[in-house]
Amino acid sequence: MTRTASLRRSAAALLILCGGARGAIAQTTIPDDVHASIRSRVDQGASVGIVVGLVDAAGTRYVAYGRTAMQGGQPVDEHTVYEIGSITKVFTALTLADMAHRGEVRLDDPVQRYLPDSAVVPARGDKVITLRLLSAQRSGLPRMPSNFAPRDPSNPYADYGPDRMLAFLAGYTLTRDPGERYEYSNLGQGLLGLALARRDGTSYEEMIRTRILTPLGMRETMITLGPEARAHLATGHSGGRQVSSWEFDAVAGAGALRSTAADMTRFLAAAMGLVHSGLDSAFALTYVVQGDAGSPAMDIGLAWHILKRPAGRIVWHNGGTGGFRTWAGFDPVRNVGVVVLSNSSLSADDIGVHLLDPTVPLALQRTAIAMSADSLERYAGRYQLAPTFAITVSREGDALFAQATGQSAFRLWPSAPNEFFLREVDAQVTFVRDDAGRVPSLVLHQGGQNIPGPRVP
Repeated sequence: MTRTASLRRSAAALLILCGGARGAIAQTTIPDDVHASIRSRVDQGASVGIVVGLVDAAGTRYVAYGRTAMQGGQPVDEHTVYEIGSITKVFTALTLADMAHRGEVRLDDPVQRYLPDSAVVPARGDKVITLRLLSAQRSGLPRMPSNFAPRDPSNPYADYGPDRMLAFLAGYTLTRDPGERYEYSNLGQGLLGLALARRDGTSYEEMIRTRILTPLGMRETMITLGPEARAHLATGHSGGRQVSSWEFDAVAGAGALRSTAADMTRFLAAAMGLVHSGLDSAFALTYVVQGDAGSPAMDIGLAWHILKRPAGRIVWHNGGTGGFRTWAGFDPVRNVGVVVLSNSSLSADDIGVHLLDPTVPLALQRTAIAMSADSLERYAGRYQLAPTFAITVSREGDALFAQATGQSAFRLWPSAPNEFFLREVDAQVTFVRDDAGRVPSLVLHQGGQNIPGPRVP
């Protein structure tokens, strides 16, 4: 049985209605085009399993399709555990807002105040890095530290500890004033999480559990997996291959959390005020605009990005780890929230945005055709596109993979004989065949360029 046929038989799309009052309250639906797009992505191999949750005043609905793993696994549902990556930053921001609301910290406190006495945080004159600037991505710190050199590239954050983070900060010179402009920084968000946990006198995970997860009843969100969560954990995939889960140390506040669609819709309901908790004021503070996010069409609050559309605002954040892509957001006027969880490295952001603003189209899904292993074998080889840039093409079973110099391998999907595409990026490859059926070269189509590469020994 082919993988596609197996998925069709064992992971039929689910539409689950639950919770909320009915009657006069208008219920937002998950439209047919989203159902079709989810099925297409899984059936065509672009994604392995996708769960979408939608919550409004009428209740919560889910669509789930696919499996927790490409080989084996279980059908996904709203209780399947996914790495949510950078959506973790919103939890870090909410903790900051809660601490500020309780008077435990002030947003404009220097982060230096909550670090060890020996720590040295860079500044420019009288401009210092504050808690607010870290959360609003305006600290002046780079996206990643220069001393980030993972022992295991498949689990890159696991060995980056506080000592290395503080060593980088002590030796770093800011290139502009803190607060001057937006620059997305995983380092900055990790530093914020580290400082808040130190102020709280506990670990980052325990801080999030005590201040957010327990008050909101989010029992399926965590960093450290227990037996039940591990049984429901999806496996990440990239380029058609299974990849390792990611672990975090010093930068846990930037991306360490794992969650489910059931928990994330509960989180969004609280963010929109559909359910109330002791966090109402803190939630409201997180999406107060702190500045632009590098574009006239985008602002940023505390971690949340705020997309300005003709139809209104969308408050959102996405996430990505080695084999997962996630999205969470809401319309603060209509009070509709959406979460999209996928155990594939292919972005599914368009599903979330489309559900909140249907004028934003769903991404075009290319259709792959079947090709035999023997047919694919003829393309295997090394192709030189520039003196220091080559693409190595290899066959594994009935799949073809391309690995560019210094990059990971990605699967090539056939759309026609000699024509292939990548799902992770908007790129296509044409293999050139001569009259004898040999393949002397290829052409990479990407970014409006057509770059030829001859086959080399």
